[in-house]
Amino acid sequence: MKGSYYVNNFNRFGRSWQVNVQADAKHRGDMRRAMEELKVPGAGDQPVPLTTLVQVRDRVGPSLVMRYNLYPAAAVFGQPAPGTGSTSALTMVQEHFDSLQRETTIPPLMAAEWTEMAFMQIRSGSTAAFLFVLGVVLVFLVLAALYESWALPLAVILVVPMCLLSALLGVHWAGMDITIFTQVGFVVLVGLACKNAILIVEFARQLVQEGRPLREATVEACRLRLRPILMTSLAFILGVVPLVVAEGAGAEMRRTLGLAVFSGMLGVTLFGIFLTPVFFYTLLRRGRR
Repeated sequence: MKGSYYVNNFNRFGRSWQVNVQADAKHRGDMRRAMEELKVPGAGDQPVPLTTLVQVRDRVGPSLVMRYNLYPAAAVFGQPAPGTGSTSALTMVQEHFDSLQRETTIPPLMAAEWTEMAFMQIRSGSTAAFLFVLGVVLVFLVLAALYESWALPLAVILVVPMCLLSALLGVHWAGMDITIFTQVGFVVLVGLACKNAILIVEFARQLVQEGRPLREATVEACRLRLRPILMTSLAFILGVVPLVVAEGAGAEMRRTLGLAVFSGMLGVTLFGIFLTPVFFYTLLRRGRR
């Protein structure tokens, strides 16, 4: 026959070789002749050529048969339209497939399964939002234990919403979707936003403990910490520029992550410098009252 049969492997010359059994070329060139040589028991147990019972026709078949969980499958690749989130796109595709099954447009034995990134996204569900909230709470509790106060950590955490708003505006302005990589960027921004706020809050707290008036300590902390905040923020912003302008394979993922962090850090730098001292002064003043 035309096909071959895999037997086993053997090791030779420092590598592994396959053993495949196959008929000689002259017995594989003519399919009809090869079928005539195959005989089956007939009446009276007399051998009958197989060609008297079947018809041999040449057909063109697929060069590759895909399987999923041992079932024959067909891969369908898609991409959400601009402005459509991946979650909405997955829901629309699933609803369309369900409607086709209800209308019996496709056989009832057919089923649809998600793979790769879509499968991971559906399986994770709302885990990303839960982890983000958990990260914010963890930062707040760590700062509360460090400062032995509830007001000072709150002054640090309150700048996080402005940071996320800046990141969302940047992603929306670029026409990108909120993907798993964007959500990872949000978690990164929580630590970066708190880092800038801590530079002001920590120094202002030390001045207050030394006996400085609250207003004077806040202004002095802003003046002394302005340069370190700008230097560290600009260094990080310039560091993620290659992600924003990335090209080539995987560029979409790097751009999504880089743009979220880039725009978020711009918001942290602009809003954090002005809002963190206000939060610190307001919360400590109310706490004293």
